[in-house]
Amino acid sequence: MTETSKESRENAVSAPQMPWFVRGLRDGIPICMGYFAVSFALGITARGVGMNALQAGLMSLGMVASAGEYAAIVLIGSSAGVFEMITTCIVVNLRYFLMSCSLSQKLSPDLPFYHRFMLPYCITDEIFGLSSAVQGWLDPTYSYGMTVISVAGWTTGTVLGVLLGNIMPAWAVNALSVSLYGMFLAIIIPPARKDRFIAGLVVISMAASGLFSVLPLLSGITSGFKVIILTLLIAGAAAFIHPIE
Repeated sequence: MTETSKESRENAVSAPQMPWFVRGLRDGIPICMGYFAVSFALGITARGVGMNALQAGLMSLGMVASAGEYAAIVLIGSSAGVFEMITTCIVVNLRYFLMSCSLSQKLSPDLPFYHRFMLPYCITDEIFGLSSAVQGWLDPTYSYGMTVISVAGWTTGTVLGVLLGNIMPAWAVNALSVSLYGMFLAIIIPPARKDRFIAGLVVISMAASGLFSVLPLLSGITSGFKVIILTLLIAGAAAFIHPIE
């Protein structure tokens, strides 16, 4: 081995790793782009029911949930009561409770307890997917980094949707939203290629989700409950058949 190769190898070993928070900021860029597109359309809808930019921005900053916010906007437009809005949003967003329980199992017991209170705010479908894919214990600052940039894109998109209306062309909004689907593929394809069991679960999950959307009795179930039912059934069966220590 030459001196140059030895030196480069030593430098690679001794080089500090990228902080988890910075990794989260980097990995959150596609989430931010997709969120901006979706929330821009959400802002247009909020404007249609009479909400101003401040109201819509605070809603997005506090909830960070497309289905829950859309349900709230529809109820605001129909002059629904506060109790009805709160109940509906809880039901629609109930799946995040399961995600929070799952992700808490990836936190080291040595972490301060306040991380278990802060992390649930960070949980969206996309951030949960990337956080769950981390090998070993999850450093919560990784999720915090993704949250900072993602929520910034989500809130900014909502505010601009209210202020600018339909100025942004539809093709641009659709192009941005494609990044979310690309990110989901990047999450599921690598582990599916390494493990046939996981690949089978991905196929079963997609097929079951499709059936829930077309079958008469199941199609009327809200999206939140669909995710909860499928998660309990498929993940529970997988854990029983193929447990992982």
